[in-house]
Amino acid sequence: MSKGPEKTETGPSRRRFVQSMALAGAATVFDRQSVKSRNMRLGFDNFSIRAMGWKAPQLLDYAARQQVDTVLFSDLDVYENHSDTYLREIRAKADDLGIAIEVGTGSICPSSGTFNKRWGTAEEHLGLTIRIARALGSRVARCYQGNADDRRSEGGLAARMKDTIRVCKAMRGRAIDAGVKIAIENHAGDMQAWQLASLIEEAGRDYVGATLDSGNATWTLEDPMQNLEVLGPYAVTTGIRDSMVWETADGAMVAWTAIGEGLVDWPRYFDRFAELCPGVHVQLEIISGFVRPYTYKKLEFWTPYADLRAKEFMGFSQMARRGKPVAGFSPPAGMDRKIAEQEFQLAELEKSLKYCREVLGLGVGSKK
Repeated sequence: MSKGPEKTETGPSRRRFVQSMALAGAATVFDRQSVKSRNMRLGFDNFSIRAMGWKAPQLLDYAARQQVDTVLFSDLDVYENHSDTYLREIRAKADDLGIAIEVGTGSICPSSGTFNKRWGTAEEHLGLTIRIARALGSRVARCYQGNADDRRSEGGLAARMKDTIRVCKAMRGRAIDAGVKIAIENHAGDMQAWQLASLIEEAGRDYVGATLDSGNATWTLEDPMQNLEVLGPYAVTTGIRDSMVWETADGAMVAWTAIGEGLVDWPRYFDRFAELCPGVHVQLEIISGFVRPYTYKKLEFWTPYADLRAKEFMGFSQMARRGKPVAGFSPPAGMDRKIAEQEFQLAELEKSLKYCREVLGLGVGSKK
């Protein structure tokens, strides 16, 4: 079994790049004896290292090397097939390694521009995800509605929410029988926390919960702390990353970062997380390297965002006043882009795991 892609670039630019990533991850040394232990299971979403192209067995091997407690397989392509025999093998491997699997997929809203018909109807897609979750011992079937573009679709976000609720209700019996909660994420600028909370309430909290995504909060002009206060009681799994926000002439820019390199007060965040989300796994979904503009000082910006509330926007704007510009990702000159992305994603995830352990005291089985 391959442990990863073959690396053929050995020139000085690549060596400098890898060395710089390693130094960034080890820039600060912490005294573990003084770190507050939060006793939360720590893992990662495979999307964090998507450039590797690894399937489930390789991801489990990597997770074991990183000594994490859990992993979120957030897409259905991570499996070589969906047969019961194959899924039993994956579960047995995870059990042998002491790693809990959480299962996920993409959009379950048939009217969203992000919906993929490859897996059949929305109900068939969600049903498949629930079946895989049950087979792998996952308590959750993580999914999402859509993205920010749905705000501009016919009927807007409200219409997409109704369609998502309809699909969930159609699969209620299947989810309850499987002992799996449908875990809808606040995703890519679609719903603010209060909107997702209202969707969950209407669908039914007995079988629907939230995938709490701290990074996506900033893509809906929310402070992640405010997002946690609203969605925390509904959370059944997570997608955790940091964000840097800074003011511009037209509004603000948002860049996702490794944990500890943005504006979130993580000790405060996880103290509150422990109160609101007991037993919920901390899954790092590190998606560094993107910079996104929000031109809210222009009137036309607000047309698809008329539903946003002042309280959330005030929290976001306060973040922007504290932030500073960061650059997006670009590969070093002369380095193959794919290899650069692989090295970058691995480094961003691994230094985030290091920060979570050594500064925040997260992780259970990984503690030495």
